[in-house]
Amino acid sequence: MNFQDMRWLLDILDVAIVTFLIYHIFLLVRGTRAAQMFLGLIAILLLSALADLFRLTALNWILASLKTVWVVAFLILFQPELRRGLTMIGHSRLFRRIFRLEEGSHLGEIEDALLNLRKRGLGAIVVLERNTGLRSYIETGTMLESNLSAELLETIFIPPAPLHDGAVIIRGNHVIAAGCILPLSQSMALDRSLGTRHRAILGVSEETDAVAIAVSEETRQIAIAEGGRLIRNVDPTTLKAVLSQFIRAPKEREERKEERSRETVESAAPVASEERRRSTGVPQT
Repeated sequence: MNFQDMRWLLDILDVAIVTFLIYHIFLLVRGTRAAQMFLGLIAILLLSALADLFRLTALNWILASLKTVWVVAFLILFQPELRRGLTMIGHSRLFRRIFRLEEGSHLGEIEDALLNLRKRGLGAIVVLERNTGLRSYIETGTMLESNLSAELLETIFIPPAPLHDGAVIIRGNHVIAAGCILPLSQSMALDRSLGTRHRAILGVSEETDAVAIAVSEETRQIAIAEGGRLIRNVDPTTLKAVLSQFIRAPKEREERKEERSRETVESAAPVASEERRRSTGVPQT
């Protein structure tokens, strides 16, 4: 392959990468106020390309002089979207496998906050996101995107804080949103004595794979919902261990599934090789 052929391949690869990036950036800002600004930016870039193509010297000089301003304006205008995009990349499976961040180290902060709220007789709902995204519920509350700490959780649920009456959604070691509205379970088998908090954590666990915890304001008891199951009267001394087990379980199941898949492929390879040998009539050596 000569250099000319390589040049064509590199040009095609260049266009494909740029198209991929523009498409995914548009998906990221679609439905937000930044979408119109993004389209305006694309229009300016196209105008710059046309000015360069038709050698419009004055227009090209003006646009080239604004390149530095464009970079700063882009960072300012798209700051929320960029932060959200980087967060999504950081939480992707690829990056989690590469860096193998220690999961569950944040559970101590959650445990401290819930136990302190329990002692003070304050109600709370905390939802831990796992594989299923909780965006539809996050959008019903107020975005925080703050580092997780026991003090922050306690502050949110202390009346008359504006967000104390909803659920807090946690992703990894970040508090994503507070004051979120959760779906109530419609199960007819539930104890009629259960209040709205218990029905809410059970409802979100029925529709997603999230782990939801509720602290009862009346009884000061802790309940955990996972996979449509409700565990009541959780021992406060074992709260962290129970949460850690729930967080680890999906990852362990996924790893076991991948191991079984690899074993199946490896065991099937010699059989496929033998069948090909027989079909071609090649004698076994």
